[in-house]
Amino acid sequence: MKKSFYLVGFLTTFVLGIGAMFEFLHWPFRGMIVFAGFLLLNFGVIPMFFYHKYQTALK
Repeated sequence: MKKSFYLVGFLTTFVLGIGAMFEFLHWPFRGMIVFAGFLLLNFGVIPMFFYHKYQTALK
């Protein structure tokens, strides 16, 4: 669980960083890359974080 959380977190940070670079340099597809990063954040990192917090609260 922890490895997958770190992997998804790294991928989200990487995609958002690449999207920010594309945004600053005004390259094409910047909107789609940033959107994909926020999708990873909203549907990957945040639910995994709260699930992990919920599991540790039950112990």
